[in-house]
Amino acid sequence: MDQADGSADSEQAFADYFRARRDAVRRSAYLMCGDWHRADDLAQTAFVRLHRKWHSIRDPAAVDAYLRRTLVRAMIDETRRPWRRERAVAETPEPARGYDVWDTGSGAAGHADTVATRHTLVDALRLVPPRQRAVLVLRFLDGLDVAATAAALGCREGTVKSQCSAGLATLRTVLGSTLDDLRPAG
Repeated sequence: MDQADGSADSEQAFADYFRARRDAVRRSAYLMCGDWHRADDLAQTAFVRLHRKWHSIRDPAAVDAYLRRTLVRAMIDETRRPWRRERAVAETPEPARGYDVWDTGSGAAGHADTVATRHTLVDALRLVPPRQRAVLVLRFLDGLDVAATAAALGCREGTVKSQCSAGLATLRTVLGSTLDDLRPAG
């Protein structure tokens, strides 16, 4: 009977954790993959894997790090699957519209600029290789430091620094050409 009560408490704790973190995990997944449907799949995969390990977690402070690491690994694994590889097309489709990544709640003032900036950034992130994109999302959008990002990715801090540098260089190149296209001629 004690075990059943412990199991029910554990399930309730997981349900509470899931409700508290699902939107943030889904948002991070979207920023890593650039597609809301894949983000849902990646977040679900991460939470399923976390649920399998939930009963054995001894340090509650490590749950977020485990979930981030699982999310990043799921995203990288998905990019390796042959049916998920991107294919070049002559014309790009309309960007997906959906969940508001950075809901600032600021109202209508400046909303158009915020939306344009957000979509420009998300579109540019899609052109950054997956591992570099994961580093950029974890470092700058999730606010992790180098050590925490390295722990989440299961790599060395030097790797995080080099991936971050390369990812930022790619992002600058992409955003530079995008900004050049938006500037008025003359």
